[in-house]
Amino acid sequence: MEAAGAVVVVTGAGVSAESGVPTFRGAGGLWRSFRAEDLATPGAFGRDPRLVWEWYDWRRQGLATARPNAAHDALARLERAHAGSFLLVTQNVDGLHAAAGSRKLVEVHGSIWQVRCTACGRERYERAVPLATLPPTCPACGGLERPGVVWFGEALPAVALEAAFGAARACELMLVVGTSAVVYPIAYLPRVARENGARVIEVNPEETPLTPLADESIRGRAAEVLPSLLGF
Repeated sequence: MEAAGAVVVVTGAGVSAESGVPTFRGAGGLWRSFRAEDLATPGAFGRDPRLVWEWYDWRRQGLATARPNAAHDALARLERAHAGSFLLVTQNVDGLHAAAGSRKLVEVHGSIWQVRCTACGRERYERAVPLATLPPTCPACGGLERPGVVWFGEALPAVALEAAFGAARACELMLVVGTSAVVYPIAYLPRVARENGARVIEVNPEETPLTPLADESIRGRAAEVLPSLLGF
């Protein structure tokens, strides 16, 4: 790992599972008889913003006590120890990579702790749980605020995608951890890295669509594998 010049790490829900964070489609997939996929959409927010915010407030309260695990810590240490170019691209919205100390970080799906005004576009981080009012309103203009995450049917932020794909094209090593490798366009990143000559290592308890492409596929949970794999 130390010999690699440019390193990109791609993480998914499996990294946070051992911090007690359920996967998006896990835990039965139901809340108050609604599917998560029926609440995390612009249409759902347009129809009933209070209901959507009740669900996100419930999720925020569940995440408030979550702490980074050994996998988050190992990746933060890798960033600090690595002398070459480094970028961590995460699909997670829980903020645990940042809490562990990762700074060269792209949260491609946003953050559950961020809120954005639908009127003026102002963004802010709000850590209060539960929220004082539902739905929250913008302190600057009074407009309705929405969660700062990417919903089904929305495009990923262009700046985040450009950073992720640019790093994938330039890296010498890509480490893909705890992701099902079925959510696009991020699932393209390892393929882009391979096409440009990078070595790809997968860490996942189960086989994924990425497994046949990876140079090495390590079976195991992220918090157990990463500290020894990375030497931390």
